[in-house]
Amino acid sequence: MKSINKHIFLWSGLFLGLLGCRENPKSEKSKLESATIDKTSGMVNILTRGMEFISKDTLNSGWNTLTYKNESAEVHFILLDLYPAGKSAVDTKNDILPPFEEGMKRIMDGDMDNAILAFGKLPEWFQKVRYMGGTGLISPENTAKSTVYLEPGLYIMECYVKMMDGSWHTSHGMFKQIIVTEDKTLLQPPKATAQINISSTKGIVLKDSVSSGKQIFQVQFEDQTVYEHFLGHDINLVRYDDSAELPDLLEWLNWMNPKGLRSPAPKGFIFLGGMNNLPSGTTGYFEANLTPGNYILVSEVPVADDKKLYYKFSIK
Repeated sequence: MKSINKHIFLWSGLFLGLLGCRENPKSEKSKLESATIDKTSGMVNILTRGMEFISKDTLNSGWNTLTYKNESAEVHFILLDLYPAGKSAVDTKNDILPPFEEGMKRIMDGDMDNAILAFGKLPEWFQKVRYMGGTGLISPENTAKSTVYLEPGLYIMECYVKMMDGSWHTSHGMFKQIIVTEDKTLLQPPKATAQINISSTKGIVLKDSVSSGKQIFQVQFEDQTVYEHFLGHDINLVRYDDSAELPDLLEWLNWMNPKGLRSPAPKGFIFLGGMNNLPSGTTGYFEANLTPGNYILVSEVPVADDKKLYYKFSIK
C-alpha cells in the first residue's frame, strides 16, 4: 500500500468506471420477461445468477426503482454510468476495459510504475462519464432496492467488485448497456422514513432515528468530489455480527488495495444495499428491512473513517 500512496498523485484526473460491452447470451433472453416490469411504471427488476445483469435493455427517464436480486455466490452492486454523446459499449471494449484490466494486473504484481502507465492509456472522453446512482453492495442471496432519477442517454450498468484472482467482475460479464429514453416514467419518489446527508466535509450524517422493520432512506448528496481512488462517495448499509473486524471492512472497501473489493468479502458482514455515486445536489432512495443488531453506513472510499464517511448505529 505504501507504493500505491507514493504514486497516487500521478494518477489524478482518472476516474474509475470499469465497464463492459458484451451482451447477455441469447440463452438468458427467455429470463427477461420474468425479470422486468413495464418500463412506464418505473419499476425495474434486475437479477444476477452468476456474472450477469438480467434486465430490460431500455428504460424510461425519470424516477426508476431498481429491485436487484443477487442469487449468485458473490457480493455485487449496480453502478449506472451515463456516457457522453456518441460513445457506447463498443468504445468501452476498445478503449476502457484494456487499461483497467492491465492496470489491476500490474497492481496485483506489485508493479506500480507500469500500473500508472496502463491507467494513463484511458481516453480523455472517459472523464466525461457521469455516475447516476444504483445500489450499494449486496451480499449473496439478498435483494437491494434503490430509487434513482435517470436522465435520457446511454448508460452502462456495471459491477467492478473483484474475483478471487483480483480480476474485475466486469471482465467476467458484470456489465450491460442500457438506453434511457426521453419518455418519462409515471413513478414518484417514495416517502422516506429516515434521511441521510453525505458530503466531503461533514461525512455521513443520519438525521433520523431508525427502528426495526422496513425503512426507506432518503440520501441527499450535498456535494461530490473525487477521492484517492478516483471516485466519489456513496452509501453502503452493512450489518455485522460479533465475529466482524471493522478494520477489515474499511481495508476491503479500498479497490486500490490489491485485496480490496476482492472475493471473499470480510467475515461477519452482510451487505444490504444502499445508494451508489450520485452528482452533487441530487437525491436517491434505498429501502431495507432492519432487524435488531449492529449496522454501519459506509462509503466505498479509502480510509472512510478518517473522512467521516463511516457511521455506526444499532437496532434494539
